Parts: sequence; C-alpha cells; structure tokens
Amino acid sequence: MTHVVSMRPDTYAGARFAEARSFARRAARGSVRVLAVAGGSVLIVAGLVLAVLPGHLGVPLLAVGLILVLRHSPQARRKFIRLQRRHPRFVFPVRRLIRREPEIFPVLWQQVLRFERLVFPSSWRRAALWRRRYLRGRRGG
Repeated sequence: MTHVVSMRPDTYAGARFAEARSFARRAARGSVRVLAVAGGSVLIVAGLVLAVLPGHLGVPLLAVGLILVLRHSPQARRKFIRLQRRHPRFVFPVRRLIRREPEIFPVLWQQVLRFERLVFPSSWRRAALWRRRYLRGRRGG
C-alpha cells in the first residue's frame, strides 16, 4: 500500500482572508472606475453647456472630462479611436488638448484660423496678416 503525503496543507488560515482581500481590491477598482467615468461624463456635459455660453470655461472642463473617461473606459477609448479614424481633422485638436502637456495656444490659433476661413471671405480675413505683421517681428528680435 502506498500513501501519498502532501506537504502542502489543504486549507490554511490565510487563504480565505487573501480571497476576501483580492475581492475587495477588485470591487474597489471597479467602483473607482465607475465613479471616474461618471464624473468625467458630468464634466463633459458641463463643458458642452459652458462652451455654448459666453466665456471660456467650457473647453477646459470638456478636456478634463474626456481625459477621465478615456483613461478609465476601454469602450469609450475604442469609440474615440474609431471617431478619430473617421474624422481626423476634427478630433486632432481634441487629442492635442488631452495630452499630458497640452499645446493650448497652437490649438487655439489653429481654431481661430479655421473659424475665420469658414465664416469670412478671403478679403476679410485678418488673423494671418496680423500674425505676420505683429508677432513675427518680435520673435526674431
């Protein structure tokens, strides 16, 4: 007769505690993720509302909300990438704003030029002329 003896105990006292701790960690991570996505969604909605109203507070709130949602939601990240592939011209300024070190002034300048081109005829456009006249001379000197 041969008996197999295992040196490992079947259950030890810390096994249940370790399982409970890992479950608590997973639950905490999931709840933090849900809270971050919900908070980001609220910031996006508030940013959209404030972007329509006079003032400049809407765009930063929108950017912070997008950062929160895109960092914590894989589904939103996939949709954003799909949107970026379909409409790269419109999504690229948003991507430049949600980077770690955002390029705020170049994005704003690009949007001013885009808006001017969309709204005004070529004879009325002044932003590029003003930039060449007033800002180029200072940069070189």
